[in-house]
Amino acid sequence: MKLRSFLSALLIICFSTTSCARKNDKEPVIKFKTTEGTIVVKLYPKTEKHRDNFVKLVESGYYDGLLFHRVIRDFMIQAGDPDSKSVGRKAELGSGDVKYTIPAEIVYPEYYHKKGALAAARQGDNINPQRASSGAQFYIVQGKVFDDEGLNKIEARNRQKAEAAKVRLLSDSIIKARKLSQPVLSPQLLDSVLTVARQTLNANPVYKFTEQQRNDYRTIGGTPHLDGEYTVFGEVTKGLEIVSNISRTKTGKLDRPVVDVRIISAKRIR
Repeated sequence: MKLRSFLSALLIICFSTTSCARKNDKEPVIKFKTTEGTIVVKLYPKTEKHRDNFVKLVESGYYDGLLFHRVIRDFMIQAGDPDSKSVGRKAELGSGDVKYTIPAEIVYPEYYHKKGALAAARQGDNINPQRASSGAQFYIVQGKVFDDEGLNKIEARNRQKAEAAKVRLLSDSIIKARKLSQPVLSPQLLDSVLTVARQTLNANPVYKFTEQQRNDYRTIGGTPHLDGEYTVFGEVTKGLEIVSNISRTKTGKLDRPVVDVRIISAKRIR
């Protein structure tokens, strides 16, 4: 009787609090059933806009039936183009999307492009300087393994890009200040402009790999040259071998697989 009472009480607690099968709102888990096998991803808690949007699309059935329309060996696999659901072999894919973008949520260096990282696709900096993400298209990193020499070279390039960004920012700040105030900046106004510029720069990602990043890039691999430039909002927890298999598939024009690789279904499981 005591055991029966205990079990009854436990069931009541489970049903009243939903603690036995409660969904994790901060780190939801999504299962993709594909023609190549199952991929499970968890979404990160600090990229809330991307997380919530992804869950909304998954629960609406948006990804069901879509293709991995762009696959690049040793780089990544990409999906999310709604036009890929029902098209002929000669169709050019990649431009389809939902009618909105998501503000960048680049949480770097905590979230980075290790193998299995889930990230948002986006248009290039030349037309999208704010690095806003596609509302629906995403990619999963395959990447490759790097040695320290290769990582050092990427770090050096990142530093150069950071310095170039600093010059552009300072120049733009001075030009804007002159337009808003006077042709010749006073020392006080110049100091104010430089202070704001430095604060903005300090808020930008630091282009130096952490020890954890280096360890991952030396062991499991990834695409470190993308760090700090795209929003990473989750990672694969099961099915990395499926990602690898898809990345090695033969492709044709615009990196579309010769044999369609399709998402059969996408469902939230936690």
